[in-house]
Amino acid sequence: MTAETSTDPAAPASGIGRARTLLLAVVCGAAVANIYYAQPLLHTIGQAFGVGDGTAGLLVTASQIGYAASLALLVPLGDLLERRRLVTVLLLASAVVLALAAAAPGFGLLAGAVALVGVTSAVAQIAVPLAASLAGDHERGQVVGTVMSGLLVGILGARTVAGFVAEAGGWRWVFGVAAGVMVLLAVVVRVGLPVVAPTESSSYPRLLRSVLGLVRREPELRRRMALAAVGMGCFTILWTAVDFLLSAPPYGYGPAVIGLFGLAGLAGAAAAPLAGKLADRGHGRLVVTLGLLVLAGSWGLLGLGGASLVALIAGVVVLDLAQQSLQISHQSVIYALAPQARSRVTTAFMTSAFLGGTLASAATSVVYPAAGWTGVCVLGGALALVGLVVWSLPRT
Repeated sequence: MTAETSTDPAAPASGIGRARTLLLAVVCGAAVANIYYAQPLLHTIGQAFGVGDGTAGLLVTASQIGYAASLALLVPLGDLLERRRLVTVLLLASAVVLALAAAAPGFGLLAGAVALVGVTSAVAQIAVPLAASLAGDHERGQVVGTVMSGLLVGILGARTVAGFVAEAGGWRWVFGVAAGVMVLLAVVVRVGLPVVAPTESSSYPRLLRSVLGLVRREPELRRRMALAAVGMGCFTILWTAVDFLLSAPPYGYGPAVIGLFGLAGLAGAAAAPLAGKLADRGHGRLVVTLGLLVLAGSWGLLGLGGASLVALIAGVVVLDLAQQSLQISHQSVIYALAPQARSRVTTAFMTSAFLGGTLASAATSVVYPAAGWTGVCVLGGALALVGLVVWSLPRT
């Protein structure tokens, strides 16, 4: 792969190529995994620093705050700066803060480093519009689907990876190994991706304001943002509550088994390229309609999962298939709305998705103690029905 220059934000005629698509999928997955490595290690880290589980849980909050800031403030830079350089710099910055986390002498410094890890993980959401820009019109949906598969693998696989590495060498090794991976990927990106010229020449403050302008001007973007919040909300409800379910009777599993359970969700990664291919062929609306119906139906299976492991696993697989298909369809549409502003479109879309996930997580924390797993499934099903209502509203 050579480092030729691509100046057309809409796509080179020859397309992106399979090797570059896979590279960006790996970058996306590895970057987003950095946010989730700490989750299965909270109790171990708390013991190492002499803090309780509640205090250790602040590491998750710190990473999410950092990631939220990066969505709003860093992702739009993908339209203003040369993207290959931006991805490379952020990967190297991730390596530095991950190394700092690995060597942190105290909990406060670790929390600060983890927050910065969330910030630098913005590279995951810069990689997706970069892939869309490099892809040809005939393949954009499938390319975005493949790259988004990497993101899903990163989210769901991070727990398992962290558990195995920590078991072998301790929790510090998790961050240390992740730092090494970031350095390696920075080198490969520098060599393997073309220079992608910026599509915007305005000032940074004006760039940020233009995100709101895009949301005001594009009703379809607003619709897809609302649906993104619904999909991420359902995804978050499931993965917030399932740990509580699996650790209690009738299951009573330990942390290692619960971490492996997340691998069931990886089936959703297989749906992404197929959903993207259907979008490329003009069937995006059908994908969304079926995806929302399947998303709602998955909560029926999950409800049975309170007493049936088979039903629970099936529900997880079905929900993740639906969510991933919906996500790819949405992104195929929004990237076509403003080819010169794909990073800013990503900012609006992913901020809405992140907000939906945050609110759903908070609601789950209230519903589960009061109504248990059944109440959580009712909450998820109701949210999926909200998505169907939004999708059925007349286009303006």
